[in-house]
Amino acid sequence: MKMLLAADGSKYTKKALAFLGTHERLAGPDDELVVLHVQAPVPPRVKTMLGTGIVNDYHRDESQQVLEPIERFLKRHSIPFRTTWVVGSPSQEILRAAKKEKAHMIVMGTHGHGLISRALMGSVAQRVVADADIPVLLVK
Repeated sequence: MKMLLAADGSKYTKKALAFLGTHERLAGPDDELVVLHVQAPVPPRVKTMLGTGIVNDYHRDESQQVLEPIERFLKRHSIPFRTTWVVGSPSQEILRAAKKEKAHMIVMGTHGHGLISRALMGSVAQRVVADADIPVLLVK
């Protein structure tokens, strides 16, 4: 099975990783895991002031901070993987990557907001679940 793990570096990502690490049927040696980190774009004015090179370096450095601990965890647990990162809207980029990768499932952590929070503000997980055409495993 090919899975896409949406990783934001939060404790909820760590919980999703721990779940995968303890469920070999999901992430075994014959499975493929693509780890995706999505960063919000820098506002255009800031990009103009700083320059494209500095902004690109910033995004690369921030992605490495999120992805390197995940890579260490996955190597320790002998889970085959590859990592990638993009800049954009998290829910849109997660769905785009799932299609591009031909993933069978999306795995992501959820912050577990209550009913009032969900009613007032949408979450990335809710948008992914609503718009995905493949199963989404949310780990709380």
